[in-house]
Amino acid sequence: KATRSLSRARASRTWEHPERPAPFVAMADASAIAKANEPVPDMVKQFVAYFYRHIREKNVYETLSMYEKSFGAISERYFKASAWPSVEAIAKYADDDHVFCLLYKEMYFRHVYGKATPTLEQRRESWDNYANLFSVITHGNVNMQLPNLWLWEMIDEFIYQFQSFCQFRGKLAGKSKEELKALEECDAKGVWAADAVINFLAQMAERSGIATVLEAERVGSMKFSETEGYDYAASNVLRTLGYFSLVGMARVRILLGDYEGALKTLDPVDLDKPGLFTKVAGAWVSTSYHVGFAYFMLGRYTDAARCFNSSLVFVNRHKVAATRPYSLDLLLKKQEQMYALCAMAVILGGNGSSNGGASADCAARLLEEGVAGALREKHGDDMARMAQGVVSAFDEAFSFACPKFVTPGGPPAGRDQSAGDAANYNEEAYRAQLKRFIAEVSSREKLPTLRSLLKLYTSISVPKLADLMEISPDALREQLEVLRRKSSVTEWRGGASALDGVEVHVADLEVTVTGDAIKTKDVVSQKRNGDYFLRHIAKQNTLMEDLAPARALVYKGKLPGQTAA
Repeated sequence: KATRSLSRARASRTWEHPERPAPFVAMADASAIAKANEPVPDMVKQFVAYFYRHIREKNVYETLSMYEKSFGAISERYFKASAWPSVEAIAKYADDDHVFCLLYKEMYFRHVYGKATPTLEQRRESWDNYANLFSVITHGNVNMQLPNLWLWEMIDEFIYQFQSFCQFRGKLAGKSKEELKALEECDAKGVWAADAVINFLAQMAERSGIATVLEAERVGSMKFSETEGYDYAASNVLRTLGYFSLVGMARVRILLGDYEGALKTLDPVDLDKPGLFTKVAGAWVSTSYHVGFAYFMLGRYTDAARCFNSSLVFVNRHKVAATRPYSLDLLLKKQEQMYALCAMAVILGGNGSSNGGASADCAARLLEEGVAGALREKHGDDMARMAQGVVSAFDEAFSFACPKFVTPGGPPAGRDQSAGDAANYNEEAYRAQLKRFIAEVSSREKLPTLRSLLKLYTSISVPKLADLMEISPDALREQLEVLRRKSSVTEWRGGASALDGVEVHVADLEVTVTGDAIKTKDVVSQKRNGDYFLRHIAKQNTLMEDLAPARALVYKGKLPGQTAA
């Protein structure tokens, strides 16, 4: 009877690649045989057997529980400072299933990265595993139902390991000749190459047809977000990975400094509406942080503040419900980074000063009361320095809050590896983005003084104001032009593309120059009572959604066109 049950189970497996390769344990080399004979704790044997069964049976609830809770608990008890058993050792407890072994290795290497610094060989093996896993998903006959949390963290970890490899590759000092040669071989094979990473993400987005799905959702003919991507009749894996791949591609482009390209990548996603990315805490925070940072570097400070505000509100409300300590640590780190970015956005979004008036109102109206209060508490002194044009205050905040930028390639061939610049090559991408940002800040350095003087006059001549500022008339005219440009920003009002927007005046002073005559007029801000009520209505709706009963992870209702059995 047991044999017949096992045979039926094997015959029913329809969720793996149609051309299944030989089992992992059926390898000829001695190393693989030795790994296959490694001792495996009984707890791990049970975990693997049950985890495999739940995945095969498409039991998303149990799969999520074992992924989110059991894996971490066993890691803490048995593998706090070591790796899990090799995939060769556990394969026999999962019927030597190829796809399950790929999934296990994805978790295996994630644990390695989380507990220690991986070796170059481990980095290469993890890359090969992701390449095989994504190829099976995009080109095979995968019919699994996996939790959205795992699928998001799969993309998130893939990009994190890409960042980690770029940082590792850039630190040449102290590496042996053998290590440098191995790095060259990895580069030659495209291991963790930027174009290869983007290509995998683009393939999954394209093969999933997610852009068509999201377009159909916009016109009301599909309910992808409402069902959270789960489909009773088909696998959710490729489609959901395709969705998160859009977010992942945007993130990679931001790490490379392509901010417009990042926002363009997200055109299929309605960022101003609840979607799949808002259903997973890590996805929401990552999306808001990176989209906000892209807006920030493009000088669209009100849009950046809006993105940071929505994510900060979310983190403040949900951080107490985090089920995994390391997940909470990541959320709290991103929270502090977004507060620092939000502080700079508020100052720069008000044409470089925060002395009150329309500029302050323009930024403050985008912040929820709790966020605004926490911002003053955390960065009040820093914002006062920024408002006075202290460049070092911006430098410190940017260095803390920016992502870890990467370069698409390693150090140029022939570079002196013992020199300090070679040891810090992985910092060059950061320095390039910092230089770009500080150039923007420096162009505003004299604006606080200029605005303070202009506030004292309704009219003044160019020569007189130049004398007061102790600069030449030509230099003053340049500063007046900078003031004019910085008095408005492009603001997104929703729509198909996050790059769209309208010009919005954010200054509290209107300045006109005719010949040598300068005239000023205060801009009286109008109270936006409507915005206040809209914010609180949205807040109430969010609270009501949290109080509503949770929907099933797997759709079990009758599908359109399905008849009762």
